[in-house]
Amino acid sequence: MSAQRHSLANKIRDIPDFPKPGILFRDITTLLKDGPALRQAIDDFTALCRDLEFDLVVAPEARGFIVAVPLAYNLGKGFVPVRKAGKLPAKTLRASYTLEYGEDKLEIHEDAITSSSRVLVVDDLLATGGTIRSTVDLVEALAGKVVGAAFLIELTALDGRKLLSDYPVLSLIKY
Repeated sequence: MSAQRHSLANKIRDIPDFPKPGILFRDITTLLKDGPALRQAIDDFTALCRDLEFDLVVAPEARGFIVAVPLAYNLGKGFVPVRKAGKLPAKTLRASYTLEYGEDKLEIHEDAITSSSRVLVVDDLLATGGTIRSTVDLVEALAGKVVGAAFLIELTALDGRKLLSDYPVLSLIKY
């Protein structure tokens, strides 16, 4: 880890046994409240993704939005939200996924992605890969081309990359 990224990792708080016993939650709210650290994180994340060729950033709610929207803005790209079931107002496509501590459903507007869309999927954290794999599946079900996946944090021991083996995976901070 470089000295610069090491300082960002130090801004992330560990919460043991959240949301259930045995889970070590990496809490980014402590990084987010520190203005200079937040700026550095978004700037470093932008630099990490700058060389990929894409036109849309797609991210699942809610923490994925926090890093995806400023990334899209910095790179002059569009942003498409993937939301929990029942939150989007127009016609949607749905996917189910398993978390390390449960199950959930995600939806995307059916008209958000076209066959010409080149998409970077983004989230704050790669753990087991279920959330982002479902996001990829939604993009591809709408005929979009996923060019990569990018994360602020990757929990390498949980091996979420294996669900993304067909794509470049970029992570700013690895634990």
